[in-house]
Amino acid sequence: MRKLYLVTYDITDAKRLRRVFKKLRGFGDHLQYSVFLCELGDRERVKLAMALDKEIHKRDDQVLIVDLGPAAGRGPECIESLGRAFVHEERTAVVV
Repeated sequence: MRKLYLVTYDITDAKRLRRVFKKLRGFGDHLQYSVFLCELGDRERVKLAMALDKEIHKRDDQVLIVDLGPAAGRGPECIESLGRAFVHEERTAVVV
C-alpha cells in the first residue's frame, strides 16, 4: 500500500543541503524550501531513509518523515493551508 509522507529537513551545511534536496527530488514533490510530499511504498520509504541517512551529519542535521496515511485515503486532506491554497497534484508517468 502506498502512503503519503511529509518530509522536512534542517541541514546545516550547504553541500549536504544540496545533496539532500537532489535525493528528495527523486522521491517526491518539492512543496516549500525544505519540505517534500512523497507518495511511497514500504520499500521506497526504506530506500529514502537509507539514502538520506548517508547524506546527513547526525549530530548537526535533522530529517523528519511524517506518515500522512494511505495515498488513496485522506492523506492530502491532512494538510491545512493558510494563505495560498495547497493543491496536491497526482504524479503521472511521462513517456518520452
